[in-house]
Amino acid sequence: MTTESTDTFPIGFIGLGNMGAPIAQRFVAWPGGLVVCDARPEATEKVVAAGATAVATAAEVAATARVISITVLNDEQVRSVITGPGGILETATAGTVIAVHSTIAPATAIDLAEVCAVHGVDLVDAPVSGGAPGAEQGRLAIMVGGPRAAYETVKPVFALASDMTIHAGEVGAGTRMKLARNLLHFISFTATTEAARLAEAAGIDIVKLGKVVRHTDAITGGAGAIMLRDTTAPIAPNDFWHSVFTHVRGLGEKDVALALDLADELDVDLPLGRIALERLGDGLGVGPGEIASHHQNGVTR
Repeated sequence: MTTESTDTFPIGFIGLGNMGAPIAQRFVAWPGGLVVCDARPEATEKVVAAGATAVATAAEVAATARVISITVLNDEQVRSVITGPGGILETATAGTVIAVHSTIAPATAIDLAEVCAVHGVDLVDAPVSGGAPGAEQGRLAIMVGGPRAAYETVKPVFALASDMTIHAGEVGAGTRMKLARNLLHFISFTATTEAARLAEAAGIDIVKLGKVVRHTDAITGGAGAIMLRDTTAPIAPNDFWHSVFTHVRGLGEKDVALALDLADELDVDLPLGRIALERLGDGLGVGPGEIASHHQNGVTR
């Protein structure tokens, strides 16, 4: 970065869609000023009214801004904004940091970082988690992949929209972390549809079930509550976590097995439920328990 004070250099934002707009709205508070750009001029109106300056091209953003956030649709658009005609690299000065919030392929981030480095520009992949409500509340999680110095530069900017900014590692690591996080998210959604089908077939009001799920997940932390270890390796019997996860396995296998028995009675197919019973113990690092072993061997409860 330049020798400017960390709160006086201007910042830029490109792509004011459903996700970009609320982030940019938070960034208006940056003391050095905010320059924005979107393919739809009307998309900039609200943020301009709040104090930002709108320009027509990414190159115009880069002529002023020293940290530039990008939130566009896909890899192709990210490449175009950075390297295409009227793109950032036409005017960006050495020391500029480009932050890509769009979820792209890790290889795209690595490739673009190499291209940017030729111009003395740092690129970090900085995907976000928390959705538009998280951005509006300033509660996003932002996962940054890139050089530590670039991370330290963007962190105070991101703090306007994020209460958890993580340095995931080198370029590409932010995106890899986001993909793992979203894998959990959407597998959980798919599992939710299985639970809803079972409940519905059992005559349960699934709207009320949803209230229970949201209430208890807010207390227990949901799936993230077991993400406490720094490895996925099997757990040694004398390890502190062995008894913890053996207990989790026992509860999980018992309840999933009961749910599968109910599903059999109601003729409801629960493929993720069967996989969960089979793999929970191994996934936790303590191996399958007695209940899972019985089910795998075709023994009913």
